[in-house]
Order: sequence, then C-alpha cells, then structure tokens
Amino acid sequence: MDYVVVIEKADDGSFSAYVPDLPGCVSCGDTPEEAKQLIHEAIDLHIDSLRRHQDRVPPPSAIACLVHTGV
Repeated sequence: MDYVVVIEKADDGSFSAYVPDLPGCVSCGDTPEEAKQLIHEAIDLHIDSLRRHQDRVPPPSAIACLVHTGV
C-alpha cells in the first residue's frame, strides 16, 4: 500500500511528517530524509497495531499534487 505522507518544516528547523489516511501516525526528524525514514517505520508500526487490535486498516485514499503559482 502507498500512503500519502506530508512533511512540513517546523519553526525550529526540524521536520514533521504525518499520514492523512492514518490519524495519529506522525513522526519527526532533523532532515526531510530522516522524517521520511521515520514515518515509514511509524506507518509499519501503526498498521501492525491496528491489526493486532483487530481494527480496520484504512486504505490509502488521499491524493497529493503540487500546484505551481505564478507568484
């Protein structure tokens, strides 16, 4: 499964990552690459926890795109 991950730069220079389709699945890192690596691990753990608790694993449904502006 491929989930959309949003990575945002924080005011302190670190990066946070979250998965819109998996509420509560978040991570952070010092670089975008570290945040991406850690959110990948967080997704695996999050889905494993949902399955162990016999909860529904939400299918990927978020869509991402870049919108370029003329500004």
